[in-house]
Amino acid sequence: MSIEPDTKNWTWVLDRPCAECGFDASTTAYDSIPDLLRDNAKSWSVVLARSDVRERPDESTWSALEYAAHVRDANGIFRDRLALMLAQDDPPFANWDQDATAVEGRYNDLDPAVVGRELVSSTDALADAFAAVPADLRTRSGRRSDGSSFTVESLARYFVHDPIHHLFDVSG
Repeated sequence: MSIEPDTKNWTWVLDRPCAECGFDASTTAYDSIPDLLRDNAKSWSVVLARSDVRERPDESTWSALEYAAHVRDANGIFRDRLALMLAQDDPPFANWDQDATAVEGRYNDLDPAVVGRELVSSTDALADAFAAVPADLRTRSGRRSDGSSFTVESLARYFVHDPIHHLFDVSG
């Protein structure tokens, strides 16, 4: 069964609360983001231990395991983007097709325990990377190919919504 790609531009979460999960990135302090990420990562262990972890709720929605693997991989993508922003002036980000990555990575065939460990490890690495950025470098910029521009601070606030929202997606 094929998942329809998510083509929404989620950058609006930088300006207002998410009506679905309730998280408000617009009021989130940068310094709280590493702890928010780590707390979220710990919560995935309960999800990944469920007997229905591979079941998709419908034809167009990932399973909990697929969402967890996505969060794991998104951590790495955003750590790379952060490093690029700190090393270059206003770099363009490489495009990332999260849906193709899920198919190629056979997310739903992965071992949930391994994904859980990797999710925590990749989250810790990203949280450490965000925490290490001095305040005077948080205005450095980078941009997606669709024209969306981010500072280090807005990238962190934009990203933290993703794992929080996905944990909400699988907790219903």
